[in-house]
Amino acid sequence: MDVTSEITAEGKKFSFLPESEIKTDELNLFKFDSPDQLIITETKEFSAVCPFSGLPDIAYLKVEYYPTNKVCIELKSLKYYMTSFRNVGIYQEGATKRIYDDVKNVLQSDRVRVTTIYNTRGGFDTTCIEGTL
Repeated sequence: MDVTSEITAEGKKFSFLPESEIKTDELNLFKFDSPDQLIITETKEFSAVCPFSGLPDIAYLKVEYYPTNKVCIELKSLKYYMTSFRNVGIYQEGATKRIYDDVKNVLQSDRVRVTTIYNTRGGFDTTCIEGTL
């Protein structure tokens, strides 16, 4: 694993990995023929690293899609993919867009939406939504 950046915040050094360490190849599919069924997968355990502070960003994550291409994402593979963000330096908005792009590409579908609701940081609550159903 290559460390691309080090941040010094209040005298402490934090290292994080580049976006290239996100494991998109972990996303596996299985056949499923029900294009009108809405699939919603949620977790309270999504995390990445803020590239500004080097501190963890933790979020509730919701991935919604219709299996219009007759495939679904296998859940264990989705968990491995999400876990690959854990040590990556990526802004909250960028993480949401990256997950959307990766899920959309693997499913080959436009009916995808990704929502992240980040834990409060600096007195601000941040919700990011990418895509439409």
